[in-house]
Amino acid sequence: MIARVRERVATEGWGSKLLDRQRSDGNWGDGSSCPQWQSTLGTFVLLRELGLDPASERARSAVGLLRDQVTWGPEFGDSPFFEGEVEPCINGRVLSLGAYFGQPSGRLLERLLGEQLLDGGWNCEAERGSVRSSFHTTICVLEGLLEYERANGATARVTDARLRGEAYLLERRMFRRLSTGEVIKDRNGDHDWTQFAFPTAWHYDVLRGLDYLRAADVEPDERVAEVIGHVEERRNLDGRWPLAVTHRDPAEFDMEGGAGEPSRWNTLRALRVLDWYSGRRGTGSPS
Repeated sequence: MIARVRERVATEGWGSKLLDRQRSDGNWGDGSSCPQWQSTLGTFVLLRELGLDPASERARSAVGLLRDQVTWGPEFGDSPFFEGEVEPCINGRVLSLGAYFGQPSGRLLERLLGEQLLDGGWNCEAERGSVRSSFHTTICVLEGLLEYERANGATARVTDARLRGEAYLLERRMFRRLSTGEVIKDRNGDHDWTQFAFPTAWHYDVLRGLDYLRAADVEPDERVAEVIGHVEERRNLDGRWPLAVTHRDPAEFDMEGGAGEPSRWNTLRALRVLDWYSGRRGTGSPS
């Protein structure tokens, strides 16, 4: 059943429309409303999240254009798309895309492993001296490492890096400062991470963090109980979850309307997170 649905992503609905927008040079977007790399990266991340079958003819054609024609530009030595650039929040997503679409980069993996900070996470500001990790960057890298392991098999180094990154999130209860216990707000201060967005781009929120833990088959414990409660509280009376926050969409593809509208993607992710939590705790997880 799932395989048949995935086959349709390339030829119907949002997936087909996104693939139609790829230019002959391999990119998406024209660089006017946002940098072209953001449009290209954001669109391909969306195609992966939609479940585009990497083996489909349209996927292989799109990946071939990315691999053979798209680089990160002279600023980064014309590094090929699947080799990434310098920021781990970008490179984590590139690693995930390469692994999923059959273009895994061992060199990019090694770079990310070497950039893990002492507290267990990652931060794009590390090259400017930061020694504290960022939730935003860490979730991007964790998703990339998990996808790489799925495609290439687990190794001790990658698994250890993932476990340390997961511990970074869990020690902070998924949304609190370790030093004070204070709930962390978005950098603009206008919302916290219990308000959910889709697409997420590079942004962290607790639904994205929990969905990663579910995908990584992490055993839930009391450190996620509080944020699970926030997920439950965000559910509308009609049983759906709203699009509470909208981030700038680099794919320029309005999938679900504005903030406050019911979100099928937030609903899907919330339901599978709650199922993971209740199912695993029902088999003897710690209380």
